[in-house]
Amino acid sequence: MVIFNGKEFGDWECWTWYNRNRHGGGAMKKKTKVQCAECAHIPPERACMMPGGKTSKGCPTLGKKELVQKARKEYKAKSVAEFARQASIQEGECYAGREKRPYVMHPVKPRILEIFEFAQKMEYKKIGLVFCVGLAKEALIINQLLTNHGFEVTSVACKAGGIPKEEIGVKKEEKIFIGGHESMCNPILQAMVVNEAKTDFNVLLGLCVGHDSLFFKYAEAPTTVLAVKDRVTGHNPLAALYISGNYYAWLDKS
Repeated sequence: MVIFNGKEFGDWECWTWYNRNRHGGGAMKKKTKVQCAECAHIPPERACMMPGGKTSKGCPTLGKKELVQKARKEYKAKSVAEFARQASIQEGECYAGREKRPYVMHPVKPRILEIFEFAQKMEYKKIGLVFCVGLAKEALIINQLLTNHGFEVTSVACKAGGIPKEEIGVKKEEKIFIGGHESMCNPILQAMVVNEAKTDFNVLLGLCVGHDSLFFKYAEAPTTVLAVKDRVTGHNPLAALYISGNYYAWLDKS
């Protein structure tokens, strides 16, 4: 149950009501560009979810057939095919009782376990643990768990290098702690460290917005995210969206 603008809705009900009324109560604005987030149909009814399903204006399943075929060809590459296959297998294994009919989704594995299992499926040996120093305690736990699962871990913190923020043009009044030394986050160095270690797979933990982007840009091995930085919600950014209809209504204001 979700409360939105003072009204109670079921999850899908809330989604449908919001999507159809977000433009002042009228029909959804027609767009020629791809905009899956504004599709008028609930996911189970969409063409991307089932053959013969429903589509909205700009649906890439219907309108981007050349790109669909181009993407399909990419999955033919041996390394990509195996990566995608194991990712899909891992996705299915995260639910219990799949043989039962009628089936009711029953998730049973947290993301940290998914990461361990997927890395094992891919026969990865070397894991890069790339973390924010604000989550140092969590990083220590994850490092031990990875080690216990037989992985060789290279862990590197965001402040590695100790480079002052002034070096990238940050003014003293733009620091967190005004008046003292403050090391910049160094995702490029983090990427270089794990690249040098020739990691098979990297796990990101709590990097800031933008810093994570730089890491993705410079990292050579495939990378997944265990948790993202959200200082207010205990690193659960969706929490703000779940209550955006009431306590976080101010998020919708420019």
